[in-house]
Amino acid sequence: MSNTTLIIAAIVAILAIAGLFLLLRRPTQRVSLSDDAVPPPAPKPVPAPAPAPAPEPVAAPAAREGHGLADSAAAAVLDISGPVIGIDAHPDLPSDDLSRIKGLGPKAKTVLTGLGIHRFAQLAALDPAQAADLDARLGAFKGRIFRDRWIDQARYLEQDDIAGFEKEFGKLG
Repeated sequence: MSNTTLIIAAIVAILAIAGLFLLLRRPTQRVSLSDDAVPPPAPKPVPAPAPAPAPEPVAAPAAREGHGLADSAAAAVLDISGPVIGIDAHPDLPSDDLSRIKGLGPKAKTVLTGLGIHRFAQLAALDPAQAADLDARLGAFKGRIFRDRWIDQARYLEQDDIAGFEKEFGKLG
């Protein structure tokens, strides 16, 4: 085959693909070129409802998991970046009763809350380096996170595994 034949075949193939694309796409709006079509009547204006009270301002929109790839990716970034930069990425979630952990009383709970730890999941997700950093910031309660195994207890309580907790640590108060 000559080069001219190959070029003509390539042009025909490109035109065929473009034609298929144009035929298969969904039209967004139909336009009539004739003057016979009468435009639809304009909608009647609806009276405006009474103004609603202004909503309270929200700090930042929460990333919603499960609503598309972009939303899931944003939620994953929040989940990972929160502990790295030392902020609570989900302040809207309810706090857990951290005093259910044996060896963690109301004063230690206040200290943990001041450091941004509000839920069992936050304690359960700590790796050894993060736990050591948290332990150094506990002040009078330094060493208790390891001695009383707060992270292990939090893992059971986060999963709501009361039987496993009681088997390992005794009756839950």
